[in-house]
Amino acid sequence: MPIKLYTDLALAKQGPLARVAFDTVEIPERLQQSLDSMFGAGTTPAAAVDQILASVRRDGDAALQHWSSTIEGVAINEFEVDRLAIEAAYALVDPLLIEALRVSAAEIERFHRKQTRQSWVDWSDEGALGQIVLPLDRIGAYAPGGTAPLPSSLLMGVIPAKVAGVREIIVCSPPQRSTGEISPLVLVAADIAGVDRIFRLGGAQAIAAMAYGTDSVPHVDKIIGPGNLFVVLAKKAVYGTVDIEALPGPTETMVIADADANPELVAADLLAQAEHDLLASAILLTPSLPLAEKVQAAVARQLEELDRAEITAQALANRSGIVLVPSLDVAFELSNAYGPEHLCLLLNDPWQYVGKVRNAGGIFIGERSFEVLGDYVAGPSHIMPTGGTARYASPVNVDHFRKVISLVGLNEKALQRLGPVAQRLAEAEGLTAHAAAVRRRLEQ
Repeated sequence: MPIKLYTDLALAKQGPLARVAFDTVEIPERLQQSLDSMFGAGTTPAAAVDQILASVRRDGDAALQHWSSTIEGVAINEFEVDRLAIEAAYALVDPLLIEALRVSAAEIERFHRKQTRQSWVDWSDEGALGQIVLPLDRIGAYAPGGTAPLPSSLLMGVIPAKVAGVREIIVCSPPQRSTGEISPLVLVAADIAGVDRIFRLGGAQAIAAMAYGTDSVPHVDKIIGPGNLFVVLAKKAVYGTVDIEALPGPTETMVIADADANPELVAADLLAQAEHDLLASAILLTPSLPLAEKVQAAVARQLEELDRAEITAQALANRSGIVLVPSLDVAFELSNAYGPEHLCLLLNDPWQYVGKVRNAGGIFIGERSFEVLGDYVAGPSHIMPTGGTARYASPVNVDHFRKVISLVGLNEKALQRLGPVAQRLAEAEGLTAHAAAVRRRLEQ
């Protein structure tokens, strides 16, 4: 069977329910050989990224050209895509797909427009306190290209930023080896999303360009978007110079299902996530052994129909599984401990269980509200916390692209009431200049 059934919880906790850090996964031999040839024997992915970042910071556009040629296999003279190329891309994309992107964009915008947050000032006889809520000035979005461009992720990241009022949005996406140009699908998606500028740049060098700025590429305040291991390591390394939305790891779905669930649909939902990549996780928790066995058989049968069957099968074998639990209460305890990116409730009357969820990127309630709809058209951003970070992180939303400035406008009455308190605390911390700044005002 392509997906294992665990009847022992202890073994499941050592298997699919165990968390593996994204940067501790053993890299394939072929990738290591490539690193050795480009960067020197024994170079780790993190060390390679450090070299790329340092060279871009030092040499700017020249470094971008070098790494684009060395890694991407494409010689680039002009990094920025002009308007004519963007308009020409529309003729290369199926009109029905263009319409699908527009529908998706409209649903994403409609959802995020409900997330309102305003500046406020609270006046009293002691003065005023408040907050100024402002959008970021410029953000950068990374859009993977390669053999499987992800236009949906571009919409999911850029549109909440547009709703937030970000002044300028740029996109970096790797050029295709065959043409030296960005995927037409990515160009069309970026245009529909309302991106201001697009650059032919991929990998860690793209992250470096957006973080540090070069003559061609402006530096940004925040970088968003998924990518391969090198993109994620680069985002981790530049954090602090810029903000990032997350360190996106492999996708993961946890399904909690009872005996009434349709095994064919459960299997389809597990396979939909497992096909992403070799490290994807697809986990079913159920108290029903008959359902577990039916789902296991359905997964094997449906797998044979998939174009990406080999990748999907490896993901099912590596980090996935069907776990038999003693009760639904235990299922939710395990789910909250795991903190899945996607939590699918294929249960009889699933709404009664929503309150049990503490940690999840998104909850998908019932068989007609499945995760694939969330990937494309439901409205909430599908850029959700992975790797267990749903314990403290949120899906990309409007607030990711806003900042808050505190307002303090207190008067003499507030000084007389709060000044002695501040002075006492400053003295307790040994900060005599702090205390003196209060005392001098109280003595006037």
